[in-house]
Amino acid sequence: MKQTKLAAALLDPDSPLPARFAIHRNTVFHSLMAALEAGFPVTRRLVGADFFAETARIFLRQHPPRSPVLMLYGVDFPSFLQGFAPAQSLPYLPDLAALEQALRESYHAADLPAITAEAFAKLTPVQSLRLSPALRLVRSDWPIWAIWTAKGEGPLPPVDGTDVVILRPGFDPLPHPLPCGGGVFLASLLEGQSLGQALSDTPTTFNLTAVLTLLLRGNGVVCGA
Repeated sequence: MKQTKLAAALLDPDSPLPARFAIHRNTVFHSLMAALEAGFPVTRRLVGADFFAETARIFLRQHPPRSPVLMLYGVDFPSFLQGFAPAQSLPYLPDLAALEQALRESYHAADLPAITAEAFAKLTPVQSLRLSPALRLVRSDWPIWAIWTAKGEGPLPPVDGTDVVILRPGFDPLPHPLPCGGGVFLASLLEGQSLGQALSDTPTTFNLTAVLTLLLRGNGVVCGA
């Protein structure tokens, strides 16, 4: 069996394989399934174990792992859900999965020393911020923070879009809902704009103090800003 066909067969539980490879396929398949289940627990709970399992089976066939690091397998899962017809009745699902993927990435991101409060207070509008490698921004037209917080329990919250920043003040990353304009502000900072430039793109009601305080407390800005 050629190597490319073998690789495809290893991700397809319905494909015939010689007995000596079948055991290996089961190990590979179940390892990848376990990685998806562990990485997207709220997504799985919302759609149910059976729906998630069938969705994951299709995803596995279309998106084989590109890295040996199984703990991060599933980076393409949110975008896959956008075009997955059976999930179209749950339009918030891709953004929810994107939030869970961002939490995984934040957890495994590099550690850099956070800026001190004294240095933070001396920043000027012409300076840009060096944001933490663990910081992630997820923008959505859906209340993904409230859905994630509910962990699939109870009715869905009102349909209000929420931009979410993920910060890692300690070992575990935490998602925080941003006030109006917060997503625009952080997106501009992530593009390398200065504080003043990023602020100019926000609405007049934007609460700059709240977002900067959140960044400082969550170790969202690192030395070198």
